[in-house]
Amino acid sequence: MITLYGSNPIFGLPEASPYVMKTEIHLQMAGIPYRKVAAMPAEGPKGKVPFIDDDGVMLGDSTFIRAHIEATRGIDLDAGLSETERAGAWAVERMLEDNLAAASGYFRWIPLENFAKGPAHFLDGVPEAHRAAAQADLYDRVKENMTIQGMARHSEPEILFLAGKSLGALSLFIGDKDFLFGARPTGSDAIVYAILAGILTPFFDTDLRRMALGYPNLVAYSARMQARFYPQFEAALAA
Repeated sequence: MITLYGSNPIFGLPEASPYVMKTEIHLQMAGIPYRKVAAMPAEGPKGKVPFIDDDGVMLGDSTFIRAHIEATRGIDLDAGLSETERAGAWAVERMLEDNLAAASGYFRWIPLENFAKGPAHFLDGVPEAHRAAAQADLYDRVKENMTIQGMARHSEPEILFLAGKSLGALSLFIGDKDFLFGARPTGSDAIVYAILAGILTPFFDTDLRRMALGYPNLVAYSARMQARFYPQFEAALAA
């Protein structure tokens, strides 16, 4: 059985990381039995979650995990899609992972009020005498990483401009369909939902969330995905 290493439900979401949700949904789509265990990112082979243990094969990164489970189980999560549709799926996935996810992460981590409300609590287990210093160090390291990645080099209006381009394109791509390519979800739907859920959760008050709420088809899409793959969570992303 596959062991999926991730974190825990938090911020009104099934997972802190959209990439863990992506992999968990892929496992559900594929009908592969798995167990889920909380882990620290540093424990994984690439220093991040998710990672899996597939009968002794340790593998990190959601994209390579998907490739592994499809190759080893003879599964195609995009079955029925044309080559052009598969290209479109990859383009959407890259747009969201390389742009929208970074914008979402910025608004979760960098505004101090959201950091204090959310990510700072990752360190609640640190002794109180050292907790504030540990939180400040975490904040500085994440901001540095986001600056290296590029998103934190922009002003907040510029970040919203970039995110708005992705949200608008995604809204047009989905249109009035239930999922990216019609009546059933395929592989890329997993990350689309996971990133949108992270933006739409009412836990964080952000201009990005308000922008996303302006796309009713994206809100409805997220609710459909959540009801299908995480029915134990309230489909109240737009509360």
